Amino acid sequence: MIPESWYLTLSAALFTIGVVGVVIRRNPLVIFMSIELALNAANLALVAFGQRTGNPDGQVLVFFVMAVAAAEVAVGLAIIVAIFRVRQRLSVDELSVMRW
Repeated sequence: MIPESWYLTLSAALFTIGVVGVVIRRNPLVIFMSIELALNAANLALVAFGQRTGNPDGQVLVFFVMAVAAAEVAVGLAIIVAIFRVRQRLSVDELSVMRW
């Protein structure tokens, strides 16, 4: 049996990597992957806490988080593709101005 602290340590490490990826990187695709990594870290923590308490509510919440994350990625990637078709390059710094 793996101790719960290992799951939480892994979750904290993955969440930290995700946040650092969002803050440091300027490519929107890498930022989306970092956000997904942070969400999956939160999902891992929810499942670990649910396992400790013996309550499946954490696992149910994980399904909702995954559904919202999938919708976010679909809409975000569609926006990124549309902007790339117009500008022919991607940079978050340039997109913050949003002048065409």
